[in-house]
Amino acid sequence: MNVSQKPHGGVLIADSASLAALCSRLVKEPYITIDTEFLRDKTFWPQLCLIQVASPHEAAAIDSLAEGLDLAPLLELLKNRNVVKVFHAARQDLEIFYHLMGEVPAPIADSQVMAMAAGFGDSASYETLCGKLANARVDKLSRFTDWSQRPLTDRQIAYALDDVTHLQVIYEKLKKKLESTGRMQWLADEMAILESPSTYTVDPMKSWMRLKTRSDKPRFLAVLREIAAWREREAQTRDVPRSRLLKDETLVEIAAHPPRDADALSRCRGLSKSFAEGRMGEAILEAVKRGIDTPESECPKLEARPEVPPGLGPLIDLLRVLLKTRCDQHEVAQKLVANSSDLELIAADDNADVQALSGWRRELFGAEALNLKHGKLALTAAGKRVKIIEV
Repeated sequence: MNVSQKPHGGVLIADSASLAALCSRLVKEPYITIDTEFLRDKTFWPQLCLIQVASPHEAAAIDSLAEGLDLAPLLELLKNRNVVKVFHAARQDLEIFYHLMGEVPAPIADSQVMAMAAGFGDSASYETLCGKLANARVDKLSRFTDWSQRPLTDRQIAYALDDVTHLQVIYEKLKKKLESTGRMQWLADEMAILESPSTYTVDPMKSWMRLKTRSDKPRFLAVLREIAAWREREAQTRDVPRSRLLKDETLVEIAAHPPRDADALSRCRGLSKSFAEGRMGEAILEAVKRGIDTPESECPKLEARPEVPPGLGPLIDLLRVLLKTRCDQHEVAQKLVANSSDLELIAADDNADVQALSGWRRELFGAEALNLKHGKLALTAAGKRVKIIEV
């Protein structure tokens, strides 16, 4: 059995039998806490280096790079709907597991989102929650370590396990607070987004939308869409960062001045003549041609940002004050309730399609926002506080 006992009480697991035994115990728990250590600077897909898991009874670091290690028992545990999987700032971890297992672990709880609903601000860090809820300090010296190097030191493993052992205390305290205030249901929408496969899949033909463009001309966008899609597919196939193939600014330049041949392509900034005349240069020119040949009716268009009707600025400012006041009173992060775009849309339309006008958000803020808009509420100063008055 390849299991090394560590002085902090956790173990490093590097063989399949030990992992299977661990998962057979963890499957009996109501929840487990999970974190990962990974590298992504040289690859398109995250390189998973270490997986940390813990229950109220034990903690372990799983060496995902260990030769011959079968992760199947862990992946089955992540699929088990009887065990809640607790993460902090879960999105990157979930993306890794989605790519690894073809589905998203569920059900999940994200302590950062829970903290937003419990009055810890818009994006409470793990260190902040450790200090305020677990009375613990996190060793930051190992944060930027190379997790692909072996052997791992005791200090590295201790640091890694801190991310799941303290998380138990954080989760239990946040859960207790949210249950006592009736807010656990508030998390459902946010967790549904995190559990949806669509959150982690990007259609290559939509990858151009990530880029900062300097033109909204349909033909420019059509060419940009095709070459950005080529880069996305090529980067995934070769498992290299997008920028390793073509930088964003090079894509935009090619789309702005579409080259017709290798000679013209080689004159684009950052491209060599050998690149332009090679296989990838040929593929780029084919993508450019597809963009040029795209029928006008099928060319993409930038989504027009809804224009705020003239004169609504002061009303939007009042809505912003109301939002902050109500969120402070109820100890919930403003980001979880509404953003600036939501306030603009509410100011312009009573039936705006925004979350702030439905469900618990409407009860907390949306209904009063409409009342303020129609003169049924007023805001005034009472000493150093803002007071809300029914008119």
